[in-house]
Amino acid sequence: MPNSAAIIAHDHAIVAAVNALRQGQIVVYPTETFYGLAADPFSPDAMDRLFALKGRDSAKTVALIAPDAASAFALASDVPAIARRLSDRFWPGPLTLVLAARIGLHDSLIGPDGGVGVRVSPHSIASALAAGLGHPITATSANLAGEPPATTVAAARAAFSDRVSVYLDGGELTATTPSTIVVCDHNGWRVIRAGAIATDQIIATLDATEPR
Repeated sequence: MPNSAAIIAHDHAIVAAVNALRQGQIVVYPTETFYGLAADPFSPDAMDRLFALKGRDSAKTVALIAPDAASAFALASDVPAIARRLSDRFWPGPLTLVLAARIGLHDSLIGPDGGVGVRVSPHSIASALAAGLGHPITATSANLAGEPPATTVAAARAAFSDRVSVYLDGGELTATTPSTIVVCDHNGWRVIRAGAIATDQIIATLDATEPR
């Protein structure tokens, strides 16, 4: 069935996807967990388009994927030592850290406690997309609000059709759990969503790296 949205997965396709993001459009892309919807989080129009596309409540915050730890931490007003220890151990990987957000971020990126969630993905396409844009991309799952996250590009396309500019095909994704979400602040750390990285792994990492 004809569709104007492109489904592409070759290296040069990242350029097309990055150009779409710079124009305020939405891109479907694979991550180490599920397919995600990428928008430029520093474009208010793109963020509005993202929420309208998903049918998502604007009060719900959106996490981000950064190209590297430096870009991730640039989103924060403060980066506790615990966050740096966890990032050293688990990034790139399915660990989203929630840090105190710096001033100027879009409201939809900031939770009720003032935090912004970000991770560095080990998936080559997700990483290349964020690196090509030069700053973090949104990491909300590629599904309509209330529906299961997409594990294939076909499932994402069935949901969004040509309302998405570019589909980056990473094959069928086999993850069964989302990223683990950990808040790091002046009170320490706490898991607010269990996921691919077990709490026991986090405890072991922090115990092993605790200053003596």
